[in-house]
Amino acid sequence: MDDLRDKYMGRITGATDEATLEAVRLEAVGKKGEIALKMRELGRMTPEERQQVGPALNALKDEINSAISARKAGLEDVALDERLRSEWLDVSMPSRSRRPGSIHPVSQVMEEVTAIFADLGFSVAEGPQIETDWYNFDALNIPGHHPARAEMDTFYMARAKGDDRPPHVLRTHTSPVQIRSLEANGAPIRIICPGRVYRADYDQTHTPMFHQIEGLAIDTDISMANLKWVLEEFCRAFFEVDTIELRFRASHFPFTEPSAEVDIRCSWEGGTLKLGQGDDWMEILGSGMVHPKVLSAGGVDPQMYQGFAFGIGIDRLAMLKYGIPDLRAFFDSDLRWLRHYGFSALQAPTRHAG
Repeated sequence: MDDLRDKYMGRITGATDEATLEAVRLEAVGKKGEIALKMRELGRMTPEERQQVGPALNALKDEINSAISARKAGLEDVALDERLRSEWLDVSMPSRSRRPGSIHPVSQVMEEVTAIFADLGFSVAEGPQIETDWYNFDALNIPGHHPARAEMDTFYMARAKGDDRPPHVLRTHTSPVQIRSLEANGAPIRIICPGRVYRADYDQTHTPMFHQIEGLAIDTDISMANLKWVLEEFCRAFFEVDTIELRFRASHFPFTEPSAEVDIRCSWEGGTLKLGQGDDWMEILGSGMVHPKVLSAGGVDPQMYQGFAFGIGIDRLAMLKYGIPDLRAFFDSDLRWLRHYGFSALQAPTRHAG
């Protein structure tokens, strides 16, 4: 027994790597190892011999396993020390610089607009982007022959054969949110409805998907004068100019009566747009007093309540404020475009030499 102990203890101590140590373990205490073979011989011994040899073999097996574990831990410590010496890292060196991130211009402008109208007492209302014909057209007093209801202008959802549900569309404006809010909350109400909308159009100032924010204020004594004041206060805050002059031009929208296009006084000097001064005018939004049929569709009595509504293109506001000439650039440009207009986007990952 002492010979076995001396033999394997010497080999364990002399092992220089884990592979050699594992080979010693298998040879000594593995299923076919030397000690395992000795254990099988116990059956041929007398009871007195088994009482003496059995405990001695078990003790030897435990001692060898403990020695192997200790040697393995020692080899791991040596390997770690060697790795630390070869892979030394100077933690005092400065880290790689990173550009600060920023949200997209459209998202930023939407937050700016929402904050301004919140200060004016408007809460935010939201609704689905896939709407029924009723909410998107009928409830807004848009007749069946109106051009907006043609497939060349509006994205209609596909229907399987035999599906007789009412038509659904990708909403063409956020006005359906106004109807849903009137149905849910009634009047009086003062809300803005920001969101993504869709129309089949694509050029320098139009894209199939864009962003819009609409406002609605309904009460017993609201007038066009209230509408004008709200829009002036908004333009003054958003464009950050003290002097704002708006011009209301008579127009026609099915959901408002009377209706008005709103222009803002401006000038072009050296190709630079200046708002609030000059001899030119630029259209920025549509507005009007809510049509009685729209109030009735929302469950509000038009004999008791009246109010105004307006709609503004978020993307166009961003173009005006930040001097972006092409609406399509919002959706197909790279990080350099964002930085050019003052929006510092996150840098793309880079490779560093080792």
